Amino acid sequence: MCAKLRARDDRLMLRDIVTLVARFLPKINPLGCLRALPVLLLMSVSGLARAEGVTIPNFWDPRALLERPDLPTNRTIRFLVDDDFPPLHFPGLDGNPTGLSVELARAACERLSLTCTVQVRRFDTLLDALQERQGDVVAAAIPITTDLRSRFAVTAPYFKLPARFAVRKDRNQPAPEARALQGKTIGVVGGTAHEAFAKAFAAGSNLKPFPDLAAAQAALKAGEIDYLFADGLGLALWIGGEEAGGCCDFSGGPYLESRFFGEGIGFVTRTEDEPLRRALDFALQQLWKEGKYAELYLRFFPISPF
Repeated sequence: MCAKLRARDDRLMLRDIVTLVARFLPKINPLGCLRALPVLLLMSVSGLARAEGVTIPNFWDPRALLERPDLPTNRTIRFLVDDDFPPLHFPGLDGNPTGLSVELARAACERLSLTCTVQVRRFDTLLDALQERQGDVVAAAIPITTDLRSRFAVTAPYFKLPARFAVRKDRNQPAPEARALQGKTIGVVGGTAHEAFAKAFAAGSNLKPFPDLAAAQAALKAGEIDYLFADGLGLALWIGGEEAGGCCDFSGGPYLESRFFGEGIGFVTRTEDEPLRRALDFALQQLWKEGKYAELYLRFFPISPF
């Protein structure tokens, strides 16, 4: 029996984002967005950095001093990926898998001086394949949950799915603070964590649920709602795509409350492979410190969901 995500909401969230991102991917060029200029990282207390106007998230505590564990130098690490979730993992122009998750895996291997391979499998078979030792690490958008941690070892998150407010550029709406949202009409996708959060955060506003994100985006573009509160990744690709027509932009910052939006995405290993998990955590932290994470992030996120 294939291993599946146990939380139904997580499955639906990923399915909807996969569909949305695949829809807008042809309208952007993630492989051509990295400029051949040095990236200057300006750290802030919020855990975010800015590079050339793009906000880059930081998920690593600079005070944590991780040690590199010893791994056999002759070991080949087999990464398992899916190729249907851009911009984290998808087929590149040459047909080989690429995306933030895939390139972080390759960069981690290089940082650890290890030989690695990348194998593409169907998303719903990844955890089974890992458990059956057909690979060593899953590098795919499987949300970190209590259930996942009970069955596998997981690194610290290298990506999260933030929620964001979006507005029409020509409406001059105030920043989406609780008091400013009083009496405003906020579009949400019905039945999602975003709707639940908006009900708690924006009491006194008028929530208008839509059947899907595309319908909510169309309503914002048409001026039928004041704000749209939804998945930041999908909104980022829509804002930068042709369908939005430059109508809209983000307002306010990202919302990352794990109770609503999850703990994020990390590399997944078998529980008994603890040295590998610690080595990957070490490599990810070093990739952030050395600027490699920012380089890869800018390549695949020309408009940051953060």
